[in-house]
Amino acid sequence: MISFVGGILLCILVLVLSSPCTGFGTPCKPRGELRSRDTALRSGGSTDDLLEKARRLRDEVSLIESSKAERQREEDEREQERLNEEREALRQKNEQRLRYSAEVPILKDMGEEVLERVDFPPRLKGGRSRIVAIQAPLPLGLVLGQDDALPGLTTVDEVAEEGNGANAGVQENDIVRAITATQTTMETPTWQLLAGGIGQPKTKRFMYSVDGRPLEEVLAAIGSNRMDPDGRDVWLVLERNDGDSD
Repeated sequence: MISFVGGILLCILVLVLSSPCTGFGTPCKPRGELRSRDTALRSGGSTDDLLEKARRLRDEVSLIESSKAERQREEDEREQERLNEEREALRQKNEQRLRYSAEVPILKDMGEEVLERVDFPPRLKGGRSRIVAIQAPLPLGLVLGQDDALPGLTTVDEVAEEGNGANAGVQENDIVRAITATQTTMETPTWQLLAGGIGQPKTKRFMYSVDGRPLEEVLAAIGSNRMDPDGRDVWLVLERNDGDSD
């Protein structure tokens, strides 16, 4: 009887020792539930690490994007500054050209006249002069002269009051840069040349540069406008001090 009871107690002891329970009075839990809890704890730590890495990555990307945007803004500012400088240089160049140029009639190869803008580099130093184009009928009522100290520089020494030149806006001390002049030549059509013809006189008007020419030649060129078959006004291109008015 005692041996039978001892065998039962031994079996109970073996079962107790092999149980996953922590001790007497503590509810027993399956091993799978214990493993799930450990995995959950480890997974919770990994999720926090991933979230932190994602946050740092977002910060780095934001910093890179901010740096790129700043560099792009600086490049855009430099490009805009370059464009502004180019526009200003072009504006000054155009202003300079308009200051020292004028539209005048130019005789073309086929005999027609076309208004074209022609440059007249300044003869006066200091950048305080400008070019003025004027048309007036003969007689101009002007007295022109040349200074021995400035050979080839033709100036307006006197302007007759109520004269054609004065009415057109010519002023004393203007420098004459160019005028229209006429020239008569004999032109013979090809069929007349073959027949032995001598041709017909034809008068053409053209722009004549006064720079460096003797005064007598300048006066003769002005007077030649009387031979213009169309009786057109004389063109005068003048260089005027900036302090003078039109």
